[in-house]
Amino acid sequence: MPEEITEQRQEQNQEDELFEETEITPEQLAEKAIRYHVYMSLGVGLVPIPFIDFIGVAGIQLRLLKKLAKIHDTPFSKDMVKNILGVLGGGAFSASLSPLIAASFSKTIPGIGQSLGAIGAASLSGASTYAVGKVFSRHFAEGGTFLSFDPEEAREFYKEMLKEGRQVVKDIKNKKKNESDTAK
Repeated sequence: MPEEITEQRQEQNQEDELFEETEITPEQLAEKAIRYHVYMSLGVGLVPIPFIDFIGVAGIQLRLLKKLAKIHDTPFSKDMVKNILGVLGGGAFSASLSPLIAASFSKTIPGIGQSLGAIGAASLSGASTYAVGKVFSRHFAEGGTFLSFDPEEAREFYKEMLKEGRQVVKDIKNKKKNESDTAK
């Protein structure tokens, strides 16, 4: 028993030293959080039930914004963020969300529609989560809050990050494909 306690203390000390030596910046933490939530969105986008994927991705993005707010020490209000995400979906970024809605709707078509819809929705879900994360991470890093966020000002950056997000998703898929090919 005393040996187990000694081992646990040694492991804890080693872990503490590791984190002391490795300084992680808020930007690095934000990048990790964004990537993690992109993976989650990719998974939810594969749900074969129309519009459930869309609702799930909104929840993941809400969770991502909560995490980013915490990383950047920004006050978080679930109701305020829901309203902002609603504005993003219905206002400045609605053109970029239209394909996501169409992909989700295509899942209502039996067979090929479900397959293509799931693949398309997953990719667009991941890319839009990436873009939302990047937009808010930059906004918070510049000292912004949810109250000072202006979707119209963020429109062009969002479009750039959505394009980048599509490439990130493509890279993730290629990496997974290469890993599965190597495993064979």
